[in-house]
Amino acid sequence: MEQTIKFPKRAIHLDFHTGPDVPDVGRHFDPETFAARFKDAHVDSVTLFGMCHHGHLYYDTGHPARHPSLPPDLNLLGEQIEALHRVGIMAPIYLSIQVNEFAANQHPEWIALNEELQHVKRGGAFEAGWQILDMSSPYADYFADILQQVLDQFTPVDGIFLDMCWDQPSCSPWALQAMGRQGYDPRRDDHRRQYARELAHSYMGRYRDMVEKAQRGHRPVGTWFNSRPKTNLHEERKFLRHVEIESLPTGGWGYAYFPYTARFVRPLQMPSLGMTGRFFKSWGDNASLKPAMALKYECCQILSQGMASSVGDLLHPRAEPSAAVYDLIGSVYAHIQDCEPYVDGGELLSEIAVLVDPELGDNPGPAGLGAVRALQQLRHQFDILPPSADLENYKVVVIPETTTLDANCKEALKRYVRQGGGLLVSGPAAFDREGRPILEEMGVRNEGPIPQDWFLRAEDSVRGTLADYGYVMYEPGWAVTAAASEAEVLVRLGRPYFQRSYDRFSGHSYTAEDGPAEYAAVIKNGRVITCSVPLLEAYGRHAAPNYRVLLGNILEQLLPEPLVRDAGPSLLETTVVKKDQNLVVHLLSFCPERRADGMDIVEDAIPLVNMPIAVRVHRKPSRVYLAPGEQELDFTFSGGYVHTQLTVLEGHTLLVLENSL
Repeated sequence: MEQTIKFPKRAIHLDFHTGPDVPDVGRHFDPETFAARFKDAHVDSVTLFGMCHHGHLYYDTGHPARHPSLPPDLNLLGEQIEALHRVGIMAPIYLSIQVNEFAANQHPEWIALNEELQHVKRGGAFEAGWQILDMSSPYADYFADILQQVLDQFTPVDGIFLDMCWDQPSCSPWALQAMGRQGYDPRRDDHRRQYARELAHSYMGRYRDMVEKAQRGHRPVGTWFNSRPKTNLHEERKFLRHVEIESLPTGGWGYAYFPYTARFVRPLQMPSLGMTGRFFKSWGDNASLKPAMALKYECCQILSQGMASSVGDLLHPRAEPSAAVYDLIGSVYAHIQDCEPYVDGGELLSEIAVLVDPELGDNPGPAGLGAVRALQQLRHQFDILPPSADLENYKVVVIPETTTLDANCKEALKRYVRQGGGLLVSGPAAFDREGRPILEEMGVRNEGPIPQDWFLRAEDSVRGTLADYGYVMYEPGWAVTAAASEAEVLVRLGRPYFQRSYDRFSGHSYTAEDGPAEYAAVIKNGRVITCSVPLLEAYGRHAAPNYRVLLGNILEQLLPEPLVRDAGPSLLETTVVKKDQNLVVHLLSFCPERRADGMDIVEDAIPLVNMPIAVRVHRKPSRVYLAPGEQELDFTFSGGYVHTQLTVLEGHTLLVLENSL
């Protein structure tokens, strides 16, 4: 059996991008103070810089790229590694690949060129911004020489973090020649993008092999290539031993990115790490600290997805970690460390599989966002998978609007349904290009497209707490009727008096409902439910609570006994972990709030007071308590569920049901 890598639990990504004009690199570096700062903050791994975006090196080398103000007698990287190792902290090494200012300035011919043959650069010619290197050029060998130098000096390493590794199209002479040799037409954008993907895979394999060769005879380590699409990991995992998800919510990723990506990564069952940052905004916002509750929420959310935490920081050029920064990080990491014994080595449980198109990348779009937000707020336990994934262990499969299935996937879904699985197909995903249902088992007939601003009327079977009311559907869809005798209409369509147009309208927005149409919006045929309107996409675009409630009521037809039921607010997040004979439920109660243009922030936890919760278990537990701290809870057991009430004031807790499996 292949030996697994040693993996951190509470890491720091220690940025050190330091320009050549900074005069006093490493002046205040003291090995003991440096290591103690991290040790006291409950950190067990620090990613250190070998080469930054400026292309400067921070170790003992005669290479001209060594930072000009680093003292000749200071091997900063080497001494940092030794100091951390003395206190039991790992020290992976960071190298920047496609962003290297030193190499770009020395060899401008190595810079990637766009289709107008202009240098690829972030920002204009007279703006501060990174130049992007072309990996078809001799720069690929230049980087390999530096990587080999680092490996020669520091092996055995604790890991290698290679940054800025996206697919970069280029029209340089090297790229054009290579595309021609491989049969690509460089005039075509799709060919340039495909070549860029193959080029990235080529250098990923090359550099991974260099690390593996150097480390042979020592324990295995991970080589991480950052900036890659996580939804392509089903293909790129061959280059990896672990996964890292960079996601600074206030730095452009937003609070929806990590839950989507993490639920795609976790079924791969690879050691995984979620990276946020201590910055109020993003990388580079160095003289800022985010609120403690924001950092706690982000790290607890990472832990709740079964992953290790990493917090991004930037080390001052003088190489002395900030006490204020590590007081903040340490306060959060102390809580994470206290929680770990209850969930380490556990298995996250999921009942629903959401199938997404990997080629859409890590941005979920409205359909993916709607699926994740709605299922999370409904407290369903779910994973996100490519359509080719094995579905055997899931009770329900959800297919959002942007997912297209090939013939093999359709056959797999037919087998899944025949074996008792539940299927919900939403919007355009339900029909092929000719408008035909993708599966005969859906039991529906497509009666043609409908414009936006028709109305949804839920039948009694799925109305629940919804009013008997015609709710507008803001997005266009299709009208369907039952094609199977046993098919049941769950939601009917209501028709407006007429469709709004420039020359015929009534009122401010859409025309009022005239009455029920002869068509349906949702039909159930056995274990298959077809939603002919884009309910998930509409929720992602508009966040109308009635869409989420309706989705929950529809899913109850397929999953009447979910793992978790509770009376908490919509912002509550839960995940369920199987640990030995215990079932452990993460409960996170925080509220990201839009306080500035394009900026969500968390400043406070939202208290849960005497909240009822029920968890489905195999047997009556011997104890029920909140951890850490093991506060005992009274409970009852009936109908396969443990029923209790809990109070959470600090945003995160673990509900432990001991000996319940």
